[in-house]
Amino acid sequence: MRGTEASAPRIGFIVSKQIGSAVVRNQVRRRLKAACFELLPSIPAGSDVVIRALPPAATTDFATLRGEVARVLAKLAA
Repeated sequence: MRGTEASAPRIGFIVSKQIGSAVVRNQVRRRLKAACFELLPSIPAGSDVVIRALPPAATTDFATLRGEVARVLAKLAA
């Protein structure tokens, strides 16, 4: 966490070449970004979150991907 002021959470993504071509990596990053945007209200202010995509993320449907992100972010809020 940064400082003591309440600021918007920051989210970073690690999508390596193991995921696939640049097109696939960007698609995975956009899907993760969309999932995090939907869940933004549940992330505590001032949090720094880094999400590392694993190779199965390239073939996982959005609903499952969003569910996994929600499950992990719920631990952050607890």
